[in-house]
Amino acid sequence: MAEHALRRCCLGWDFSTQQVKVVAVDAELNVFYEESVHFDRDLPEFGTQGGVHVHKDGLTVTSPVLMWVQALDIILEKMKASGFDFSQVLALSGAGQQHGSIYWKTGAQQALTSLSPDLPLHQQLQDCFSISDCPVWMDSSTTAQCRQLEAAVGGAQALSCLTGSRAYERFTGNQIAKIYQQNPEAYSHTERISLVSSFAASLFLGSYSPIDYSDGSGMNLLQIQDKVWSQTCLGACAPHLEEKLGPPVPSCSVVGAISSYYIQRYGFPPGCKVVAFTGDNPASLAGMRLEEGDIAVSLGTSDTLFLWLQEPMPALEGHIFCNPVDSQHYMALLCFKNGSLMREKIRDKSASRSWSKFSKALQSTEMGNGGNLGFYFDVMEITPEIIGCHRFNAENHKVAAFPGDVEVRALIEGQFMAKRIHAEGLGYRIMSKTKILATGGASHNRDILQVLADVFGAPVYVIDTANSACVGSAYRAFHGLAGGRDVPFSEVVKLAPNPRLAATPSLGASQVYEALLPQYAKLEQRILSQTRGPLE
Repeated sequence: MAEHALRRCCLGWDFSTQQVKVVAVDAELNVFYEESVHFDRDLPEFGTQGGVHVHKDGLTVTSPVLMWVQALDIILEKMKASGFDFSQVLALSGAGQQHGSIYWKTGAQQALTSLSPDLPLHQQLQDCFSISDCPVWMDSSTTAQCRQLEAAVGGAQALSCLTGSRAYERFTGNQIAKIYQQNPEAYSHTERISLVSSFAASLFLGSYSPIDYSDGSGMNLLQIQDKVWSQTCLGACAPHLEEKLGPPVPSCSVVGAISSYYIQRYGFPPGCKVVAFTGDNPASLAGMRLEEGDIAVSLGTSDTLFLWLQEPMPALEGHIFCNPVDSQHYMALLCFKNGSLMREKIRDKSASRSWSKFSKALQSTEMGNGGNLGFYFDVMEITPEIIGCHRFNAENHKVAAFPGDVEVRALIEGQFMAKRIHAEGLGYRIMSKTKILATGGASHNRDILQVLADVFGAPVYVIDTANSACVGSAYRAFHGLAGGRDVPFSEVVKLAPNPRLAATPSLGASQVYEALLPQYAKLEQRILSQTRGPLE
């Protein structure tokens, strides 16, 4: 097609749970092409639901590795059929769903390096994997391995200080330990273990791509300060693991040039560079163009916080990863289960099912809510582990109910105060240049964003993040091309579209919330120390 012609670009890939997606971004950082393959719809022969197989135990969740390979074949053929000019691609990078692991069989490297351009990838790689269905991030079957790993390093907090997170069932080290324990033969026939990100990069390189620091931080294996594999953690998981993982690399590394397979079959230029692939969450941080001191708040079914950290303080909650665009810094993730469904429940109960009445309630109540504070957890929360609704008046006495308008403000203030308290618990500090980037459903409600700006004492911007992992991957390809560690990421992406200012802190907000935040934190600890009662 004419509009794709002679437009130098980088490609950003995303190998996510339900689809493989690609975007092309030109030198002015405009997205001018996108394509996707949906696993359930386009590859029904693999029998996935939501891109995965949920096993009979309800805990084991896997995806067929050849489905991902075949999806890449299909998407490249679609691009070719559309007239996409591969000769203009300067570099590519990508993202993968975090924590998933791929097991390359002994001899697979030979198959990767000798791909024939006459055949699709999936036909040539079908015998290359010692495990055909790979564990993914939804798997929660490794509790025993988590406890073993924590015991080996001296407890959950010690593991968190070392690797950025306590042991989580979905984290790759624990998944590898389970495979070694339950399927030692397959493990012994494995010459390389990749994350989904480094697996996808390997397909483009025609050889094994290293794991990058940022996605490697989601394994319970990488020492996030020294950026080397922890010998204690490796030893606790499986033998000979270091040689099967290979050395990790900075996330902005150029890991090589594209395989001749793509040059001959699709017309990629021989000089096309492959920049290390990373996890989807780190890639989204790049796509949202977070900078030092910034925070992104995704307000969806669950609420997620992305933080840019200089001095991390690993805890028993949340995750700290190496930063994907600045290897001297860190990023943190905090997830809160009680997001939009809780907001909708209070809207229905206290604002006659109307968002406009919900907004009016926020407008008509004062900052700080007259000292009335609430904790609202419809399901067991992750951060903190509390369930139920807990309301306190200005004297810190527990009360059974609030008037409707007070209830609405107590919910929204409480949700945002909790986010700030737990972010600061991981080492986050609000700076004078801090920006808050809001995404997700509730980011369309200006009155909710006003409370967010007031509680954090920072301006709130809204940003379109429909393809943030893909677009972030293309940005990272440009960054790697420009010199990676020697060039600030912010310099490379300065032409990208700016987020839109949505709310600035109200006058006097900082005094109100600086006084309330310690009180809210104390009440949270009080609830935690008491028996977790039934939902009210």
